[in-house]
Amino acid sequence: MTLRARIQTAVSLVYPARCVNCGALVDSDFGLCGNCWRETEFISGLVCDCCGVPVPGEDDGQVVQCDACIQRPQDWDHGRAALVYSGQGRRIVLALKHGDRTDLARPASGWLARASAPFLKDDPLIVPVPLHWSRLLRRRYNQSALLAQALAARTGCQCCPDALARTLATPMLEGRSREERSGLLSDAIRPHPRMMDRLEGRSVLLVDDVMTSGATLSASARACFAAGAVAVSVVVLARVTGA
Repeated sequence: MTLRARIQTAVSLVYPARCVNCGALVDSDFGLCGNCWRETEFISGLVCDCCGVPVPGEDDGQVVQCDACIQRPQDWDHGRAALVYSGQGRRIVLALKHGDRTDLARPASGWLARASAPFLKDDPLIVPVPLHWSRLLRRRYNQSALLAQALAARTGCQCCPDALARTLATPMLEGRSREERSGLLSDAIRPHPRMMDRLEGRSVLLVDDVMTSGATLSASARACFAAGAVAVSVVVLARVTGA
């Protein structure tokens, strides 16, 4: 056994791997235990190509859209989500977003990579949805930027954490209608003046923690197109269903 292997064995004995969600012992670092895995609703099968929400039917390789996206097309090209925002999925997102569980970005990046695999073939520039500086000051980190950087590290794609800027401090959007969200965000997100050349001519993969109505992602996508992006796809850690 090499010295490195001995050190790793000693560390694992002192600090055994634990589930990133509940803390139960697991076989490897940054994983979920069996119970948490079974209780976390990962999105698979047939999904809307625009927003990633699960739709009824068998996945036969055909591109489909949910009724909401057909009635009101999104401002981006394609979208996917890793988890349904309920139960353990909701718990994981809230722990990352409000519970200082920045370590969750690493396992989440694997789930995001699987969900966004169709878009990674174009070697996109990975861009997080921005936070306004006042909210960033209170929270101390942008959870979407952590996810974007972890996804870039896992996939080898480039990441530009400050490609977009949130220029207006909007109120909390939870509980508001899609129309209210869109109105509040209509001019709140813009391309960063010093980063527009990074977006021009590129395919962009926007990353966020949760998609509800898609208003924040729409504002971000419009900002990317305004800076000259040729295509914009989105991937989120969790998707609210029935929104």
